[in-house]
Amino acid sequence: MIDLSRIGSLLAQRPEGHCLPQALYNDAEVFDFDMTAIYGTSWLMAGFECELPKAGSYISQMVGKWPVLIVKGRDGEIRAFHNTCRHRGSILCAAGSGSAPKIVCPYHRWTYELDGSLLSAMRMEEGFDKAAHSLRPIQLERVAGCLFICFDDNPPPFNEFALRLEEYLAPHDLANAKLAFESTITEYANWKLVMENGRECYHCATGHPELAKTFPVGMKKHFDVDGDLRVQTFHEQMAAVGLATEAIEGDWWQLARFLLNPEVVSLSMDGKHLVKKLMCDRNGGDIGSMRLAIDPHSFLHATADHTFMFSAMPVGPHETAVTGKWLVHKDAVEGVDYSVEDLADLWTRTNLQDKELAENNQLGVNSPGYVPGPYSQEAEMLALRFTDWYCDTSAKYVEKHGR
Repeated sequence: MIDLSRIGSLLAQRPEGHCLPQALYNDAEVFDFDMTAIYGTSWLMAGFECELPKAGSYISQMVGKWPVLIVKGRDGEIRAFHNTCRHRGSILCAAGSGSAPKIVCPYHRWTYELDGSLLSAMRMEEGFDKAAHSLRPIQLERVAGCLFICFDDNPPPFNEFALRLEEYLAPHDLANAKLAFESTITEYANWKLVMENGRECYHCATGHPELAKTFPVGMKKHFDVDGDLRVQTFHEQMAAVGLATEAIEGDWWQLARFLLNPEVVSLSMDGKHLVKKLMCDRNGGDIGSMRLAIDPHSFLHATADHTFMFSAMPVGPHETAVTGKWLVHKDAVEGVDYSVEDLADLWTRTNLQDKELAENNQLGVNSPGYVPGPYSQEAEMLALRFTDWYCDTSAKYVEKHGR
């Protein structure tokens, strides 16, 4: 049983504009709270429609300690389920992806249709009600080729986000994409430290020298124009080809299209396109980067030639699984139109650099000398926004359930 009064007390100790008290970064009870109050109530980006190309295709993944199964049905619908058999709870599909005509439990062979209904349960008593033992569903939404899930029966409002994401991301044609590469690394740091690090570029000029060649790491608050003629010209060029650029946000999401560094058309080691077959060829493939960020766990960058998604899933108080996915046009041929090694190079380097930074951060936070410090209002405004969101969401949960 989580002591919600203690969680509320820890939240109240945080000075405004500062990072979190120590226990919110390293306490086992807080980790359990985060899974229930944050990951258990938020929209999570689960992947892409192109990962499920045919009926029977599935994605099996972990959200913390919770197994999730996403399946494409024969009717073309994509559904999400708790990946746990309705018999004695065994997981149905091991982590990863694949394809199967039916969902079969490896333990006692209970068999489910792709829509989650129970088809067969051998040696059960006469009168056993199969209809009462379908897989338990998880809410799922599809937008612009992306898949979002929520465990809560009353999830945060989704419609405005869906409309704006469609506007910003649809031109990148993810419906005609394919997954070119996927990797997962383990960062031995609390998920909030991983996400704070991923929400700011205060550290990027020195921490990510390769990324800094193409990403505008010094841009004030990342996306402010502030009268910069080059940026203003970019906005005008994008408007002329029908691409939205304004930095907009809701409670748990942010969208923007921003200009890359001079003479740069992609987030790559040399600033050039990594894929010959473009996903969006407007303005000759010079369209900056479309950035999506959702709290609590993910961001995405879509350039003309490829799309990169980052996802941070908690494993324990001091452990986070960081998954990267790289999408290219479905007709792009590996070894001809792109190289997987080149495609993954920049973000792999960046993620490994961030792993070291986040793990060092965790070690320092664990010190008895740690005291929450202030964020830079300019360079860390998105990290501050994330932490404010976390505290607000947590406090609302404590107020609602702690009575």
